[in-house]
Amino acid sequence: MPLDFVLRWLTGLLSLVLLGGSIYILHEWYEGELINRLWLILSWTAIVWSFLGFLPITLLLRRRGVDEPKMHRSSATQRILRPDGSEIQVEFYGSPDAPPLILTHGWGPNSTVWYYLKKQLANQYRLIVWDLPGLGKSTPPKNRDYSIEKYARDLEAVLGLAQNRPAILLGHSMGGMIILSFCRLFRENLKQRVAGLILLDTTYTNPLKTAIFNPILKRLQKPLIEPLLYIVIALSPLFWLMSALSYLNGMMYLTTELSGFTGHETRGQLDFSTRLGLLASPKILARGVIAMLNFNETQTLPNIELPVLVIAGQSDISTLKSANRRISMDIPNAEFFVLKPGGHMALMERNAEFAQAVQMFGALQQQR
Repeated sequence: MPLDFVLRWLTGLLSLVLLGGSIYILHEWYEGELINRLWLILSWTAIVWSFLGFLPITLLLRRRGVDEPKMHRSSATQRILRPDGSEIQVEFYGSPDAPPLILTHGWGPNSTVWYYLKKQLANQYRLIVWDLPGLGKSTPPKNRDYSIEKYARDLEAVLGLAQNRPAILLGHSMGGMIILSFCRLFRENLKQRVAGLILLDTTYTNPLKTAIFNPILKRLQKPLIEPLLYIVIALSPLFWLMSALSYLNGMMYLTTELSGFTGHETRGQLDFSTRLGLLASPKILARGVIAMLNFNETQTLPNIELPVLVIAGQSDISTLKSANRRISMDIPNAEFFVLKPGGHMALMERNAEFAQAVQMFGALQQQR
């Protein structure tokens, strides 16, 4: 979501200033401009922290979990070539005869973010997991189209792998936004192809309107946020360096904690989520965020006639719980479930409860 990327790039800028400033102070001390030895100690401390600051943050502030997430991928894969030149990586888990469940991740990470759900539900569903083009192992579109509608059409292509069996569509964050656009674009035979929807920590409109401090963020969209995104596109290698520095000094862990978790995550969950944010090109991420700013499916919600489960993290600041409640109220046949405690990454922090909610919803659809 846009809030997370703004926080990460601001900490990246601070990280660059920290390293550059400490090197400048060190140079001045060796040149004799600064005499006090305290400047030498301060500069070297800042330099060491710039590259190793993540160690005390992860080792001292978070507990080790029993089952820490890993970037596991399936050997059962298929590639889908799209008209725009992008190529989608699709992975399969579970029996081909099981009910299909299609997982669409959010913007920034890739499909490995579903680590827990793949382990917990692969024995009950035919999990169809895909990387959004430009992320993970899916190649970016050659026409630079990162619109939500483009990804909704990609989802329709992925749905074709369900072998004409009604599938449940599950989307997290931007993945949920993609599903809402999909419902508008392919409304005609939706009931025949889709058994139900699960929307997790998502929104129905411009994400800046449904994040914390939304009045301020909306006012900053045109004068600050959008220009910053275009600067990121133009200076992508520099912002990649800034992100790497932010990861090494630990600042990126703090932004991941703030925007995604509530303090109940494990050390591995925090590190995994933070590292996922480093894998994608900043210019690709910026283009996707720009596309989100034009998103609005408010009018689509009342026209969705499928069974829908809307799940929200109690303390999500990237997409407020009120936005998810609004979705559940406007869709005629929707249920609302809250993960407590839980933030935007409740799919990890509360993975057992999340999997149970998905399982119960899926069981109800199979009975119908």
